[in-house]
Amino acid sequence: MKLWLNGEIADAGDTRIDPADRGLLLGDGLFETMLVRRGTPVFFEEHLLRLMKGAEMTGMLMPYAPDAIRDACRDLLKANGLGDAPRASLRLTLTRGTGPRGLALPPEPRPTVLIGVAPAGSPPERLSLAIVSPRRNPWSPSARLKALTYLDNVVAKEEAREKGADDALMLDTGGMVACASAANIFLWEGNRLITPADRGAILPGITRAALLELAPGIGIEMREEDIAPERLSRASGLFLTNSLMGLVPVSRLDGAEVSAHPMTARLAAAYELLLDAAAAGY
Repeated sequence: MKLWLNGEIADAGDTRIDPADRGLLLGDGLFETMLVRRGTPVFFEEHLLRLMKGAEMTGMLMPYAPDAIRDACRDLLKANGLGDAPRASLRLTLTRGTGPRGLALPPEPRPTVLIGVAPAGSPPERLSLAIVSPRRNPWSPSARLKALTYLDNVVAKEEAREKGADDALMLDTGGMVACASAANIFLWEGNRLITPADRGAILPGITRAALLELAPGIGIEMREEDIAPERLSRASGLFLTNSLMGLVPVSRLDGAEVSAHPMTARLAAAYELLLDAAAAGY
């Protein structure tokens, strides 16, 4: 496998991240993971815009123009033989780079930009969830950023696995439903679709944003609301979303079966058409 690091493509075994990189030592960095369909990163501009907004919020520098990143992604996919793959995953990582020991920002930042790609299999047909103890903190600046600091999510997913579930359902510090370990959550109440309100505790997902715009256009009432956990047990259906898997229904929550809502398949089909249109515009 080949990687793109700071302007150069090289074999992964020959690629070196400086041991003093703040992304490694402090989690001082951001990333984006994109679905690639036949060589085209889907929603590329939206992902890059989210990364750039996060960089601006944290005072980080992106040393490459968007067109240079676009070309780097295309070149790396070809170098790995994935230029025409039906599905691939692309991860773009930005760190603040190296610096002196401690938390103070380096006086002369030299950011690190790393791009990696890999084949991506088909998404799961369904997933089970378990409510876990780690909470999403709406007061944390990193809660709504695609930041490298994913330890809470790692611990949450492992707790869910120990409970026999595929993924974690995380609440916020106020006890409201937030998200899965790496996905947004939606629930059906009748034919009305609801997702947790963006009050700082969730990552505003790219797929989530697409559905908020798409659903009303096909006659689905869409709302963002605070959701108490007990409300999920009365839902007509649940599904998760992220950029790699799209829409995946939830089959069980804390061991209890969750009904399959017929409108999920209709919405997923409309989303697939949206992906085709997004890829055509890359």
